[in-house]
Amino acid sequence: MRFLDLAATSAAVGATTGRRAKVDLLAAALRALDPAEVPAGAGWLAGELRQRQTGVGWAGLRDLPPPAAEPTLTVRAVDAAIDDIASVAGPGSQARRRQLLHGLFAAATADEQRMLRGLFSGELRQGAQAGLLADAVARAADVPLAAVRRALLLAGDLRAVAVAALGGGAAALAEFRLRVGRPLAPMLASSAPTVDDALAATGVPAVVDVKLDGIRIQVHRSGPDIAVFTRSLDEITDRVPEVVAAVRALPARELVLDGEAIGLDDTGRPLPFQQTSSRAARRSAPAAGAGSPDDTPASAPAADGIAPVAPAVRAAAENTGEAVLTPYFFDLLHLDGDDLIDRPGRERWAALAGAVDPTLLVGRMTVDDTEAAGAAFAAALDAGQEGVVVKNPDAPYDAGRRGAAWVKVKPRHTLDLVVIAVEWGSGRRSGWLSNLHLGARDPATGEFVMLGKTFKGLTDEVLRWQTERFLALAVERGDWVVRVRPEQVVEIAFDGVQTSSRYPGGMALRFARVVRYRSDKTAAEADTIDAVRAIHAGHMSS
Repeated sequence: MRFLDLAATSAAVGATTGRRAKVDLLAAALRALDPAEVPAGAGWLAGELRQRQTGVGWAGLRDLPPPAAEPTLTVRAVDAAIDDIASVAGPGSQARRRQLLHGLFAAATADEQRMLRGLFSGELRQGAQAGLLADAVARAADVPLAAVRRALLLAGDLRAVAVAALGGGAAALAEFRLRVGRPLAPMLASSAPTVDDALAATGVPAVVDVKLDGIRIQVHRSGPDIAVFTRSLDEITDRVPEVVAAVRALPARELVLDGEAIGLDDTGRPLPFQQTSSRAARRSAPAAGAGSPDDTPASAPAADGIAPVAPAVRAAAENTGEAVLTPYFFDLLHLDGDDLIDRPGRERWAALAGAVDPTLLVGRMTVDDTEAAGAAFAAALDAGQEGVVVKNPDAPYDAGRRGAAWVKVKPRHTLDLVVIAVEWGSGRRSGWLSNLHLGARDPATGEFVMLGKTFKGLTDEVLRWQTERFLALAVERGDWVVRVRPEQVVEIAFDGVQTSSRYPGGMALRFARVVRYRSDKTAAEADTIDAVRAIHAGHMSS
């Protein structure tokens, strides 16, 4: 297939507003790919390179050669060229990578160069997210959409699912299973403003878990081999030796665990999320050797909301010389050859309680009414935790989905927004990037709608960090405002949404303040402008 044809499809999808029309365009392109071209082509249509790391940054996309007059590139040739670029290493690699990159762009027409820029920068704004691609794969292969979605959740790889669907149909998709060592998209929780609302969604009896302010982890163990993955399915095994040590000390041979890792100080108290996140982002030396399910008093948090640190965790942490990063697990997806994701929560949690040391379990209790749920919520807040997650004990583990089976409740109104620009500070903050311009994602266009600004909640340490971070993301540096690539997600607390003619969305956040930066979320996972409109509609009188 000509690369130009794929670029034309991408442009057409970007210019089309209707979902069905987008799916039709994408499905036609998928059908036109040769089997060997599907892994690369399917990923490109979703805006992703098959090679996750290429070594090409924003600066490398400047001063590129002029476009070719005639198209000569094929999908296979472009994929091979990107392979060559990604494999460059060693002395002189920067110059060699630049040479290869310029060679590829010199052979590309103007339309092809636009798509290549979008792919290398991660900003192919064509409105074709993974959900649309799943629909397109189902249509192109003439298989049930549910089969594609199920395979996608288990595989965690759109390209592999597209290859299976287009090459083997529904039978090939049915072959996907939970595989120990391969991460799957985690089950997500919806939000509710109160525990009463959460219980209305889950029903009673319900299970209430303490919501820790840590990083989501998924841990796979097969014999001596242990792998730790983040919410975004990135592997961080060598950065969390304490987690590895804790799971290695468990008796089971095969496990897939879902939980949170949270930083603790020397007394076992939780650290702020920013410290937990930065601790997990740094590489550490590998670790040496690298009751009732509904009412588990042994796993209940201590007075500070956290159970005692397991000895294996403490010992591994001593090797790093850094803050302890301890795992706390709340679900079990696989145990010694038995997949559990389709079992009810109560069965999974019974297996979890039998397989994991109580010191490594999230605090959990069963409630039958709103009074008990409210008491559990208050206790979690008193312990300094983020809130609770109310869960339906009859629900299966719905990988990758956000439904009513799990509902999180936090004490403040928050949104995960994206920073689209930053202003230079003045006075005491002179020399630092300070005032954040906040945007909500518009799912119809893929763009971000500005909702206001804030510099509230920023410590000196955060100011230093965000100055470095946003200068690295800068696309336009002015004397007052630095415009940045919309990649960094930030959790914002606010008191309400009010009508405003100042911003293009017609709304503004009241008393917005920074809670934390979300390194575990991508811009595509940020809250939408529709969510803001819903909040606005519900608070018009306030």
